[in-house]
Amino acid sequence: MLLNISSSPNSHRNPHFLSTFNTPTPYLKTHLSKSHLYPNLSVLPKQSIKNRAFFRNKRCLDVRPRALSGVDLGSFESVLEATAVLTAIVVVHESGHFLAATLQGIHVSKFAIGFGPILAKFDFKNVEYSLRAFPLGGFVGFPDNDPDSEIPIDDKNLLKNRPVLDRSVVVSAGIIANVIFAYVIIFVQVLSVGLPVQEAFPGVLVPEVKTFSAASRDGLLAGDVILAVDGTELSKTGPDAVSKVVDIVKRNPKSDVLFRVKRGSKDFDFRVTPDKNYDGTGKIGVQLSPNVRITKVRPRNIPETFRFAGKEFMGLSSNVLNGLKQTFFNFSQTASQVSGPVAIIAVGAEVARSNIDGLYQFAALLNINLAVINLLPLPALDGGTLALILLEAVRGGRKLPVEVEQGIMSSGIVFVLFIGLFLIVKDTLSLDFIREML
Repeated sequence: MLLNISSSPNSHRNPHFLSTFNTPTPYLKTHLSKSHLYPNLSVLPKQSIKNRAFFRNKRCLDVRPRALSGVDLGSFESVLEATAVLTAIVVVHESGHFLAATLQGIHVSKFAIGFGPILAKFDFKNVEYSLRAFPLGGFVGFPDNDPDSEIPIDDKNLLKNRPVLDRSVVVSAGIIANVIFAYVIIFVQVLSVGLPVQEAFPGVLVPEVKTFSAASRDGLLAGDVILAVDGTELSKTGPDAVSKVVDIVKRNPKSDVLFRVKRGSKDFDFRVTPDKNYDGTGKIGVQLSPNVRITKVRPRNIPETFRFAGKEFMGLSSNVLNGLKQTFFNFSQTASQVSGPVAIIAVGAEVARSNIDGLYQFAALLNINLAVINLLPLPALDGGTLALILLEAVRGGRKLPVEVEQGIMSSGIVFVLFIGLFLIVKDTLSLDFIREML
């Protein structure tokens, strides 16, 4: 989401926009082997949830659906659901900072959800609570350097006058809150609806065909399974099979592509002529995903619930950390995978439109993502503030000059704002309806 700053210079600055999704569609993963399945499992539709599953003695499958053009926001209801998830995560993060401060008796002046113009506000116990126009971020404000504050500058309960440990707890509490919230979400998912596991089959599934698209015009239907493209057989290797279809279609704008399709119990051959996209590549207007059967596994008792939730939490955390590592160590090839709030909401909307259960893992993944990103020792992030506090501790309690600290934080804020605005523009231009207008 975006960086939002209180009018108070010492407000907690919390940028919420970086996310290392690998594609404009969600990267969801279930870390339960097939050996956890029981006889009473319910079978879900093949296209119901977008995730991965580890099977014993089988390679890991990535079953992220892929659209052949742009990012689709989907229905208004699914956008609202995704926005609500994003807002809830921000509320949890800021509540962590707020509670860590108030429980220690530290003065807090503002608690805001969103940024921009104030839509509604009220005061309670000398704290201004506000809801702002754009609910993609938030902040907790402290009155430390507020010229309108009546609190003496040497008050021991101002954040800046507290010991290093107290301030570290306040700054890190947002990160801790997101980590806890992620685990709670996974635990509730395991307990209430179970975790999805899946088995792969040959071919690529076509969950959706857009109206008036090349695929619709030439005979493809939602629910078809593509078995081969231009003589290339599609095995059950997950993302490799999807990528083969995407690559062949992109390479053949305005040229016939032969599809062998399974529909029900019969096989058919179709010649589809991809339309030419704005960038010169081909597109046929379908959504693709690996052909899998998804089932749900439910724990038999509370200890097993904790075990499943813990395994899933550790797996999702590992995915986020690995994605972040790839972004930093292979930035030239992964920079385009960094997503802003628009793309994140589009991903969430697609998950919500496919199956509401998928929002559990989407929300958990976002929580972990936000926690890891905020832990980075960069100016304007929680990790940057913690780094300055650690530097103060190493210097024997001597703080950096105020001008130096404000210069570091201000430069970080400008940089984060620039990146945030860039991502918003980039992600907006990638939306399907925007691309069709251009």
